Amino acid sequence: MKKITLLFFTFFFVFSACEILRTLEIPTSAPLSTNEIIAGLKEALNVGTTNAVNFLGKENGFYGNSALKIPFPEEVKIVEEKLREIGLNKKVDDFILNMNRGAENAVKKATPIFVDAIKGMTFADARKILNGPDDAATGYFKNKTSNKLFNAFKPEVQKILDNVKLTKYWTDIISTYNKIPFVQKVETDLAKYVTDKTLNGLFYKLAQEEKLIRNDPKARVTDILKKVFG
Repeated sequence: MKKITLLFFTFFFVFSACEILRTLEIPTSAPLSTNEIIAGLKEALNVGTTNAVNFLGKENGFYGNSALKIPFPEEVKIVEEKLREIGLNKKVDDFILNMNRGAENAVKKATPIFVDAIKGMTFADARKILNGPDDAATGYFKNKTSNKLFNAFKPEVQKILDNVKLTKYWTDIISTYNKIPFVQKVETDLAKYVTDKTLNGLFYKLAQEEKLIRNDPKARVTDILKKVFG
């Protein structure tokens, strides 16, 4: 009888203890604090922008990437076709190469502008980015930095185009094209074209980096990134 009674109390004690633990339901992780959210988002933006600028700012960052390579201006594509028809392939190829070299050099100007945008990020911005789509941070940068980036890039692009005689290439190409009988004369702002394409390529790459951080644990290279995006 004593054994039965002891077994009963033992079972009752164990069962009660389990019920108490289930009632408590101690959480395995605490909710993110405001500071952690902002720190995590700023870290993600720092990592993403650094990776994007470093990738695009190296040789062939634009030229060696089929998705980002800046082509002959689409609005005057007929110029390229006509010039190639008359055997000026080398001149056209050099023009495209140096145009991309200009973008690769100009994109390095983005870093301090991105840093300022990151410093100015509010808690509301951070929440919106964290809960937004895979390109929410890229959208934030577009809104906050596009004009500043364009104004920083264009003089740099123009200088680089001049340094590598790309402006001269363009002048030679257009002058040659305009001498072809019965064609419509062409005139375009080459520096603006290259600057616009540089911005498009930068935001395209930044969106890729952002998506990687959100979806690939291997891309979360710091503890705060793992906590916020995990």
